[in-house]
Amino acid sequence: MKFRVERDVLADAVAWAARSLPVRPSVPVLAGLLIDASDEGLVLSTFDYETSARATLKADVADEGRALVSGRLLADICRSLPAKPVEMVLDGARVSLTCGSARFSLQTMPVDDYPSLPDMPAATGTVQSDQFAHAVAQAVTAAGRDDMLPVLTGVRIEIDGSTISLLATDRFRLSHREVGWSPRTPDESIAALVPAKVLGDTAKSLTAGSEVTIALAASGSGEGIIGFEGAAPGGVRRTTTRLLDGEFPKVRSLFPAEHQTVAKVDRAALIESVKRVALVAERNTAVQLAFSDGVLTLDAGSGDEAQASESIEATIEGEDITTGFNPQFLLDGLSAIEQSVVELAFTQASKPVVISGSVGEGDEDSPFRYLLMPRRLLS
Repeated sequence: MKFRVERDVLADAVAWAARSLPVRPSVPVLAGLLIDASDEGLVLSTFDYETSARATLKADVADEGRALVSGRLLADICRSLPAKPVEMVLDGARVSLTCGSARFSLQTMPVDDYPSLPDMPAATGTVQSDQFAHAVAQAVTAAGRDDMLPVLTGVRIEIDGSTISLLATDRFRLSHREVGWSPRTPDESIAALVPAKVLGDTAKSLTAGSEVTIALAASGSGEGIIGFEGAAPGGVRRTTTRLLDGEFPKVRSLFPAEHQTVAKVDRAALIESVKRVALVAERNTAVQLAFSDGVLTLDAGSGDEAQASESIEATIEGEDITTGFNPQFLLDGLSAIEQSVVELAFTQASKPVVISGSVGEGDEDSPFRYLLMPRRLLS
């Protein structure tokens, strides 16, 4: 194996492939990054039996061959190289890397022990890469992080014709985002549960091209797989991951059809107020929000402890209401909204609030909704 490639193209592709390497690999070869050089260029691959990454890039290949080296070490090396072409040569059990006057020699791992990467399923459709990345970033806001509840660490993807719905919940909040796309089969209706971290990292990393291809092969036995493919500097990138097994809770019914109180508030002002008032809120205590007479008053702290209070303008329709929320969960939802004015819709103080971006009259509803459970207020 012998090839020559541009430093920036190599460094970017290696860093992308290495990002999904397991922290504690079950077998040593899973810490490796597979380099496959052929007449068609380079293919860099990683796989941990759950998630695979495959980057294809252009290179001047003098001799074909394959080598397996430490992925994280190669990423660190490539990141530090000078801005000059990189040459890599396989010599026996070692790979030599030369870039300008910098030279490295890396020990290889047995290629034959490396598992075969899963095949990409047949394409289900395509979506605009920037829209998809933004939608996923909003949806994963509410995804759980407790591995003891693996179903809640996923994002449910529901495909219905030309619309993709993304749903996530950790039991205390719920996010719902819709985005349009171009399905290969117009009347396709399919659902899958995708690990939130993989989905978030992948969507963010595939914005170099205009479109992302989604390939979904779902099954009822938990052996389903989903793949994502998009253009990248110097080539193409592809990720596959196994779908999560389990029944995602039926959460759509949690969004109420009617509201008793609707308040509109400047998003930036509300975020800053919550941050300030929350400074005195003890851990696991709520920040109180009181809506009345065109004013939103935020309070935190109680008794002999530190206290804080702040008021900001609000447009309020309906009855006065006082409730409270986990300040970090509230900030997470507000930060995920892009509109300058947010709408908070209530049925009653003890029921969840639905937060969304405020749109003008006659405009379509906001494609992102964030439902947040209230917290008990300290007396």
